[in-house]
Amino acid sequence: MADRVTVIGWDGSPLTAAARAALGAATLVAGAAHHLELPEVPAGAERIRLGSVALAARRVAGHRGTAVVLADGDPGFFGVVRTLRAPEFGLEVEVVPAVSSVAAAFARAGMPWDDAHVVVAHPRTLRRAVNVCRAHTKVAVLTSPGAGPAELGLLMEGVHRTFVICEELGTARERVSVVTSDRAADHTWRDPNVVIVAGGQATTASGGWIAGRDPAAGPRGWTLPADAYGGGLGEGEREPLRVSQLARLGPRLGDLVWDIGCGSGAFAVEAARAGAAVIAVDSDLRACAHTDSTARRHGVQLQVVHGTAPQVLEDLPEPDVVRVGGGGAAVVLAVADRRPQRIVTHAATRDAAERIGRELTEHGYRVECALLQSVELDTKAWTETERSVAFLLSGVLPTRTT
Repeated sequence: MADRVTVIGWDGSPLTAAARAALGAATLVAGAAHHLELPEVPAGAERIRLGSVALAARRVAGHRGTAVVLADGDPGFFGVVRTLRAPEFGLEVEVVPAVSSVAAAFARAGMPWDDAHVVVAHPRTLRRAVNVCRAHTKVAVLTSPGAGPAELGLLMEGVHRTFVICEELGTARERVSVVTSDRAADHTWRDPNVVIVAGGQATTASGGWIAGRDPAAGPRGWTLPADAYGGGLGEGEREPLRVSQLARLGPRLGDLVWDIGCGSGAFAVEAARAGAAVIAVDSDLRACAHTDSTARRHGVQLQVVHGTAPQVLEDLPEPDVVRVGGGGAAVVLAVADRRPQRIVTHAATRDAAERIGRELTEHGYRVECALLQSVELDTKAWTETERSVAFLLSGVLPTRTT
């Protein structure tokens, strides 16, 4: 029984001496069709077309002889190594790496990628991958059938990005194309492919100490004071209430947040600073313009939609968490019909809070309500300068995983 397997990464370049030696001694070789056609694969070796990695791993584990698995790029980066190392297979894995397909794609595009996010798009994770593309200016997407460039482009509606699509990297059929996101669905793309999604507002260059988004870029703190937004925040946008709303919603990378009644854009910007994709909605054109300006000033990506809720919500993509800053119970109920995982809103009176709470409970949400009172003091004279009181309501859908 096999207890050791050599995994060889392949990027289209000639195999290394170590890879050739391992492959030459193999009695079983697993890989994609183009891997099994390589001249270095021994004529007498058993060949397994690599579909399900778990099924191939069982075949490898039960093989009497020397096994080799061929994989595109770096097999330790979102590749087969993770599955092969699972305890149930009992395999010792030796890896001969190659240039990852992500590194190769950025090389073809002539772009640095230490500041990029890398996501995997399967049909089950496509929506979350799109949300990362909405929220960030440079993302590499490792696609799969049914979750490729066309599907990415269709779900990016309303957000302009440039797609660099790298098909069949390292093969004689390699092709690199540059299209806008709204045109990606007009073409048929060959698998496997990697899509670099770039564009949006330029942000501060990486500090050079961490891959992906630099968490130190921008001011420190979950929320920012009123003067960071130019002052004039509405009653529902004051810092104590914003802190509580953010804590209850917990926006994160891969989420889509709706901010309905965005006002100055303070909450929308802070949700975007947390890494989430954000759609900010308001019926006031001035509020929309102010939110867009605020987002640009703070270097975050978000989509601003002008319209009146709940009607304008019908065409928006499905949210994960929602803040309702305006519109009252009617808007909250329209949001609840879309079944986001979490909803927060506030009310000025107990009667309004009770009505919203009852309706959310009837929609299956677990409801919490707190009376928040905030008093700001002038620390020179220690006198009260401002007071605000609001009922904070939050609803969590218990049947949906976090």
